Amino acid sequence: MSDYLTYVWRPVTGGRHAFPITATKVPAGDQVVAFCGAESNAVELHDWSEVDWIREGTCMDCWHVLTIRPCP
Repeated sequence: MSDYLTYVWRPVTGGRHAFPITATKVPAGDQVVAFCGAESNAVELHDWSEVDWIREGTCMDCWHVLTIRPCP
């Protein structure tokens, strides 16, 4: 098992999606892709509040992808 994060959950527009950890380093304005295929502007990965976590539901497609992928 990895000692480092390999993905992050973020409450972007349309749901709480999982993104590869590398997506957090993408410049604002560029698109990033969640594990389910949903696209978002990279700035959305950093521009959220605690209320956003409550409002946005967990993307079950991302959840499923992460549950079937092998641990690094």
